[in-house]
Amino acid sequence: MLSLLRTRRWLGFTVVVIVSIAAFGLLSLWQWHRANDKRDQRIELQNALAAAPLPLDEVAITDGAIEDLDQWRHVTVTGTYLPDTQVLVRKRPLDAHNGFWAMTALRESDGTVVWVNRGWLPTAGDALSTPEIGEPPGGIVDVTGYLRPFEEADPGANEGLPAGQIAAVAPALLPSISEPFSGYIQLQLSEPEESDLVALPLPDVDESRNISYAVQWLIFAFVAVGGWFFFLRREAIEDKKRSEAEPEKAEA
Repeated sequence: MLSLLRTRRWLGFTVVVIVSIAAFGLLSLWQWHRANDKRDQRIELQNALAAAPLPLDEVAITDGAIEDLDQWRHVTVTGTYLPDTQVLVRKRPLDAHNGFWAMTALRESDGTVVWVNRGWLPTAGDALSTPEIGEPPGGIVDVTGYLRPFEEADPGANEGLPAGQIAAVAPALLPSISEPFSGYIQLQLSEPEESDLVALPLPDVDESRNISYAVQWLIFAFVAVGGWFFFLRREAIEDKKRSEAEPEKAEA
């Protein structure tokens, strides 16, 4: 077998196998890191959801942004909806159906205004049609939900969209309001209740798929090693048989 490994063909094949094994190992390591990141996200999400609802005015804000630990924080807020601010966020699928998020600003008694994602509704006809949506509950409303950071978007992303539709939940695209809170609430419950909208489900963070991918890449690496050894041994056996058969032919 050592003589075979000195040939140009087997040297090239061995280099290809080594590079493949290294690539499979790096891909496996990357998936392990992805799994660890998702595990941390899942634990943070579970801790945030398990915490008792916190009044919105007690949530920590640093440099105008929600702290990482407060993302998905269970919060409560009481105020009055501002119907004139209501807009629909495009391209928000749910259960394989395209639809919109209904965003409406809610003003607290101290004047602070927070955007509330009141829920989901399906598209009506083509993508440029704005579906009918009822007015938000009137009077004083108690909202319980989950704190979410704003999205990022180009200020011109709304150009060409029908009236009442926006491209993302971003301050630059939402209607201008005074004293806005630095984030929005994904509604879970409200009193009075919402009737025309579907409450958004919570995210499902699962690292098991990344773990399975990491194991698969390791299996590919072992297969590459096994295949290299199998073909090397088979060719060595065939060479030995040929070398043993040549003297017999010469004697005959």
